[in-house]
Amino acid sequence: MSDNQPCVTRIAMLLYPQFTTLDLIGPHQVLTCLPDTQVDLFAKSSEAVTADSGVCLLPDKSFDQAGEHYDVLFVPGAVSTHLIVEDGETLSFLAAVGGNARYVTSVCTGSLVLAAAGLLAGYRASSHWAFRDLLTVYGAIPESGRIVVDRNRITGGGVTAGVDFGLHLAALLAGEDTAKMVELLLEYDPDPPFNVGHPSRADAKTLLSATERLAPLVKLMRDASERGFRD
Repeated sequence: MSDNQPCVTRIAMLLYPQFTTLDLIGPHQVLTCLPDTQVDLFAKSSEAVTADSGVCLLPDKSFDQAGEHYDVLFVPGAVSTHLIVEDGETLSFLAAVGGNARYVTSVCTGSLVLAAAGLLAGYRASSHWAFRDLLTVYGAIPESGRIVVDRNRITGGGVTAGVDFGLHLAALLAGEDTAKMVELLLEYDPDPPFNVGHPSRADAKTLLSATERLAPLVKLMRDASERGFRD
C-alpha cells in the first residue's frame, strides 16, 4: 500500500436465517457512514438470507471467501439463535475471523453466538434482557449495560441498542468527532413514547406479557446452550 492510500477499516457482519432485522441494520447504517470503511455481509452461501421480519438480504461474501483480515467481527441476534449456537460451520467461521479481529462485537442475542464460538469466555458481555443470564453457560459474565466493553469485546443489549453500539464503535474506529457527526446525520434523538423499553422501567403487566411471549424462545436457547455445554 502506498503512503497516499488510506487505511481501510474492514468490518465483517454475519447474516444467518431469521436474524433480527434491526440488530443488523442499525449498526450497518451507522458504520457505512464512516470514511475509509468497508462493511461486508457474510453468510454460508451466496443465496439471499431472510430476516425475522421477512426482509431478504444478499450477502457480499460466503464463508469460503473470508480469506482477508477483518478489523471487526459483528454478530446480530435472532429468533433462531438456538439453531446457530449448534451450527458448527458458522461457529468455526466466527472463531477464525474473531481470533484475528481488533474488535469482536455483537448486539442482542448475537453475544450468545459469539460465546458459543468460544469468543466470550471470561469476558463481561451484554445481551437481550430475557436471554442475558444464559451467557454463563459459555463462561461469559453477563452484565445489564446497553453497551458493555471488556477489552476488545463490545456487546450491545437488545435490538435497538444496535444504534448506540454502532455509534460507540464508530468513535473507536474513526474518532469521536466523526461519530458525533454521524449521530447528527442520522438524527439519532430517541424519545420513546412509553419509556418502558427496559425491565426496570416496565410496569408489571407489560413485563409479564413480554416475558411470556419470549418464554418459548428462551427455553429453546437454554436447551441448546446446555446441549452445547455437555458436548
